[in-house]
Amino acid sequence: MSKLRNVHVLSISAMLTALAIVAIFFKVPIAPSIEVRFQALPIAVAGALFGPGIGASVAGVSDIVGVLIRPSGPFFPGFTISAMLTGMVYGLFLYKKPKSISRILLCQLLISLVINLLLNTYWLSLLIGKGYWALLPGRVIKEVMMFPILSILQYLIYKKVPFKRFEELS
Repeated sequence: MSKLRNVHVLSISAMLTALAIVAIFFKVPIAPSIEVRFQALPIAVAGALFGPGIGASVAGVSDIVGVLIRPSGPFFPGFTISAMLTGMVYGLFLYKKPKSISRILLCQLLISLVINLLLNTYWLSLLIGKGYWALLPGRVIKEVMMFPILSILQYLIYKKVPFKRFEELS
């Protein structure tokens, strides 16, 4: 977190936060409890560029500010915790490490299974009052669809971002 004292790191983190907030507004509703969103991409880049702490910060701030700007329901802190865990996992798997397809797939698999399927489905069941097992099948379908899309998009982004240059900043 001391990296945020660097003006370059702070400004890039702020831009990635803004991109994540904007990405929250572009969603594709599939069912009442299932939406396809792409805010994970700027969060993944923040974690890969600056580590788990800044990845979690970008995710947490973008989630809270996104709810304040355009709420799509009541604020629920569980989803903020999940977002922060997502940023942390991206940072742990990708910060100062090779951005290989196998590492990206493993990272995305962990996020999809543990955070998106298990944890977010639990938060959603608490929030809307439906049973966990009733929500899970539809969310499995969503994660199966999103897994290859997010993995490929991340791989393409990581091939274009000059990570060596950013590592010098932090």
